[in-house]
Amino acid sequence: MPVFRYRTVFGVVREVRAVLGLEAGITRGALPEPARTNAGGGAAGGVAPENMIWIFGTGRTGSTWLAAMMEEPEGHDVWFEPRVGTVFDPKRFQRHAGKHFIFAAQYRDVWLRSIRNFILDGASARFPELDGGYLAVKEPGGSIGAALIMEALPESGMVLLIRDPRDVVASWLDATRKGGWQTRRRGEGGRRAESLAETNPNAFVRRHADAYLQHVGSARRAYEAHDGRKVVVRYEDLRADTLGTMKRMYGELDVPVDEARLARAVEKHAWENIPEEEKGQGKFYRKATPQAWREDLSRRQVKTVERITAPLLEEFYPTGPTEEQG
Repeated sequence: MPVFRYRTVFGVVREVRAVLGLEAGITRGALPEPARTNAGGGAAGGVAPENMIWIFGTGRTGSTWLAAMMEEPEGHDVWFEPRVGTVFDPKRFQRHAGKHFIFAAQYRDVWLRSIRNFILDGASARFPELDGGYLAVKEPGGSIGAALIMEALPESGMVLLIRDPRDVVASWLDATRKGGWQTRRRGEGGRRAESLAETNPNAFVRRHADAYLQHVGSARRAYEAHDGRKVVVRYEDLRADTLGTMKRMYGELDVPVDEARLARAVEKHAWENIPEEEKGQGKFYRKATPQAWREDLSRRQVKTVERITAPLLEEFYPTGPTEEQG
């Protein structure tokens, strides 16, 4: 069974109606009472939308490492994996065109405001002490809904975090094999994924390449549509020059940080400072080596990933297909 599974659209709509309070008894045409807001549009005493920085992309791109460094500066915090984007998948909305659908296109302004308040209220409830501070939202797993999130929060900053899809797929393959960290973490679900990784690794690679294209492709489209502050960060650049890349990122996002404190954050979370017993095959911290896929994937698997993710490879890693491997 594939690792990436989604609820039916009807389940999602039921969930969204519940969390947004859009119950059947609301009078037609009437809107819910707006949330109490501060001057920046966020919940009073909480997180302002212009101080939110969303990290989109996909898993195994270094998002945990990046978020850990972004948590270090004074007045900064991180919301780890809220997965709000999985609730607001625009493709599901497009399947239902009727005016009575809760996300009907003609009521877009109504439900975008609801999405906005839902996110800001959730952030402020979790980080009430962050009034005036910055909140990084580590949301690679919710990248499918990035476009709607950024449309609802146009003042927020966005980081498009990219990593070579061949390395991403290789990392997932290692994580999901017998004894891998993902298999252990997911229990029964992990064991089902482990079975595919062990019995049919080529199929596993194909599914994860498809997932990469879907998630990163969605994040890429959201990035293009977002008119606010945004920056592309490649994992490979982050590894080659961590401090320089972090400074560039904050500069593009127009977020002030103390350079000395940032340098300490980079040093604290450097690969070299992770205990050796926590690194290696089957562990969350595996290699951190760009192009390790050359050792990890078969020629057939490399070609599969390159074929499926070709549009993104051509844009972010324009060196052409890999040479034939022996």
